Amino acid sequence: MDAFQVSTLGDAPTIATIATPSPENGEILLKIDACGLNFADLLMAKGTYQDTPEPPFTLGMEVCGTVVETGADVEHPKVGQRVAVFGGQGGLAEYGIFPASLCINVPDAMTAEVAAGFQVAYGTSHLALTRRAQLQPGERLLVFGATGGVGLTAVEIGKAIGAEVIAVARGAQKREIAKAAGADIVIDSNDDNLAETLKSLGGVDVVYDPVGGDLFKAALKACNREARILIIGFASGDVPPIPANIILVKNISVIGFYWGGYLKFNVDALKASMAELMDWHAAGRLKPHISHVLPLEKATEALELLRSRKSTGKVVVRP
Repeated sequence: MDAFQVSTLGDAPTIATIATPSPENGEILLKIDACGLNFADLLMAKGTYQDTPEPPFTLGMEVCGTVVETGADVEHPKVGQRVAVFGGQGGLAEYGIFPASLCINVPDAMTAEVAAGFQVAYGTSHLALTRRAQLQPGERLLVFGATGGVGLTAVEIGKAIGAEVIAVARGAQKREIAKAAGADIVIDSNDDNLAETLKSLGGVDVVYDPVGGDLFKAALKACNREARILIIGFASGDVPPIPANIILVKNISVIGFYWGGYLKFNVDALKASMAELMDWHAAGRLKPHISHVLPLEKATEALELLRSRKSTGKVVVRP
C-alpha cells in the first residue's frame, strides 16, 4: 500500500510503498477513505510536536474509513462499518491500524471528508470552550486565526453557546468566511491598534488563541476582569511570555488546552463532547467548512496549504 511517510525528522515526507499491516489484539484495519490534516502534522514532520513518534512513521492524525479486518477481542466496530478515529498518526495511507476503542460510528448523512476532519477541530473548540473556559451565553468571545482548522469551529461553537463572537482573520475573503460562520464582529489581523479596537468594543471575556505572538499580547491588554485566555497553539511560531503581574491584577486565568492529551487521562470527556457535537451536526447547527480535497499523491501540496495559510477550515486528503 502507499503511505505518506516521514523517514527522517526535518526532511520532506514522501510517498512510500509498504506492506499492508494486520491488526493485533484490540485493533482494527481500516480502509481509509479520507484523512483530515492539522497544523500538528507540520510540526510532527519537523519533530517539534509533543507527541512525535520515532521515524519512520506515516503522517495523518484523524481519518474516516471502512473496517476491513479486526483483531482479537474486538466486538466494536464490525467489519464493514464506517468509522472515524483519531490515531495520532497513520492516516495518510490507503490502509491503517487503529485502536478499536477510539473508533466512533459515522452517520450515513456525514460524508467521509467531513468525518475525517471533524474530531480534532470541533473537539478542540468544544471541550476548550465548554469544559476549560466555561464560556457562558452573553459573554464576549475573541477568536484568533478565525478561518483556520480550529478557529472556524470556535466561531461556530461560540455562537451556538450564545456568546458574542469577535473573529480576527486576515484579508477580505477570510473575514467573509468568518462572518458566514456566525461571527458578530470581524477584525483584520493586520489592525495595528488591535488592543484599542477590542477595548472600544467593551473588551473580551474569553480569548481562543491558536496563534500566539503579538496577538496574544494585544488580547491580554483587552481582557476584562476575570477573563479566561485559552492557549490552543502557536501557529505564529512565537510562544509569548505571560506577565504574571497583569494576570494577578486583573484576575485573569490563562488556560492550556491540548485535545489529544485527554486520550491519556480522560477519554470519557472526549466521548461525551463528540457525542454532543454529532447531535449538533445532525440537527444542522454545525456547517463544517472544507476548502480543499486532494489525492494522496498531492499530500505535499495539501500540507503546504496549511503552512502558507492559503486554506480555510479543513484540508482533506483522499487516499
